[in-house]
Parts: sequence; C-alpha cells; structure tokens
Amino acid sequence: MEKREIDTAENRARILAEMSSHVGRHNAIGMAALYEAVFDRTWDNRINDTRALRHLVTILREEGVPINSSSSQDGGGYYLAAAGSELTDYLRRNERQALRKLKRNARIKKVSLPNYLGQLRLEMGGADGEEAA
Repeated sequence: MEKREIDTAENRARILAEMSSHVGRHNAIGMAALYEAVFDRTWDNRINDTRALRHLVTILREEGVPINSSSSQDGGGYYLAAAGSELTDYLRRNERQALRKLKRNARIKKVSLPNYLGQLRLEMGGADGEEAA
C-alpha cells in the first residue's frame, strides 16, 4: 500500500469513526481490529502491513488528535485519551519524550539544555506562527 493511498479522506473518516467508540484506556482497540476497520481486510504481515495504520495514526496525532496507545500482555491497543487525567498523562508523556531527545542533542552538542533550547528558538524563528523573542 503506497503512502498516497493511506492518507485519504475515507481512511481518516474510518479511523476517526472507529476511535470515537474507543475512548479511554479500558476501551482500547487492538491493532488487528483497528486495521480491519480502517482498511477492510486482515493483514498478512504484522510488521509490514500495519505500517500503513501506524503512519495514519501518526498523521492524526500531528494534527492534534490525542490517539494514545498501550501495550500489555493481556491486550492493549489504541484509544482516544479521555478528558482529564488521561489527556494530561498523554501530554506529559509526549513532553517527557521530547525533552529526553532534546537533552540528548544538547549533550552531543556539548551545551546546556537551556542554551540549546534558546538556539532552537532562534533557528525556528517563527515556525508554527510564533515569532522568536
């Protein structure tokens, strides 16, 4: 499946419709079930075939849809973060992941994290509609 076939209005509508009934961790939908709901077929290869689904989830996350995931031996899967503590936890986890990567970059560049963040702000200069101070 090519990328242009993945990010379609129909696939977006299907995944959003399916996710609307999976709000909260306790309502998570497994990868296989979500794949079948979105692409209307089963996968042949768990890693290669589900790449399309993971790509679509990433696109929606980048657009601000709080699609969360969990993994556990007794299940897991994808779900929309419920308002309140689940949404707060989702945002906190994203912030921690981002800061860990930025700290790693700062260490490689041999600068402090605050200095590195300042450099990034200057380099980005107006990205996402924000202006550098």
